Amino acid sequence: MSRQRAKRVIGNWKMHGRLAENEALLRSVVKDAASLSGGVHVGVCVPSPYLAQVQALLGGTRVGYGVQDISAHTHGAYTGEVAAEMAIDFGATLAIVGHSERRAYHRESAELVATKTRRALQAGLTPIVCIGETLEEREAGATEAVVGAQLDAVLALLSADEAARIVVAYEPVWAIGTGLSATSAQAQAVHAFLRARLAAKGAAVGDVPLLYGGSVKPENAEELFRQKDIDGGLIGGASLKSKDFLAICEAAQAAIAAQ
Repeated sequence: MSRQRAKRVIGNWKMHGRLAENEALLRSVVKDAASLSGGVHVGVCVPSPYLAQVQALLGGTRVGYGVQDISAHTHGAYTGEVAAEMAIDFGATLAIVGHSERRAYHRESAELVATKTRRALQAGLTPIVCIGETLEEREAGATEAVVGAQLDAVLALLSADEAARIVVAYEPVWAIGTGLSATSAQAQAVHAFLRARLAAKGAAVGDVPLLYGGSVKPENAEELFRQKDIDGGLIGGASLKSKDFLAICEAAQAAIAAQ
């Protein structure tokens, strides 16, 4: 099975941002990204109210952008929901689905995450499907059972051709925003498990990008990205600081050079 050399670094702003701050950050990201090799794909997923601003600042640049969630519906009486087609109207290409915060705070089921994944694909967005275990689940030795079930729910709803167009982000819940991070060995072990699970759906599916998320910092990014089955990162807090975000992108570039 061929392995892609490209690395992806995608920022997840979560519920952060104001117009002036966004502009300063994005102008810096665009400037910094220009110096990166073509093998590093950079993107940001922003709160939906800022899509017009982001489109104006990132349109025509090498920095992709998208949303942090989409509705399972295309339209209708779903107050507060944002349809994938609405994001497309603003030039978005990415959509995070199934983030652990959505699963926990909004009680999103594995089946709903699967439906959202398919809806994103149907609209023309690349879904970044998040999966991960809690600390209690890891300590109970249930990591593979938990993330395997989360991934299987998505794959069950997709054809092999559809599944080959997703991105998967492994984010251990215990490492998100805590300052803790899985060791490179821990992260690689789960990524290798996920790679095999994906490959069982089809050879092309086995090559989908696998990102690691969970307190990725400039200090640990390169070691993580050098792992065989880690194709980049989904970056939370560090994506709000242009210097840190660039350093992580440079770590991705260094990891490519070391392959």
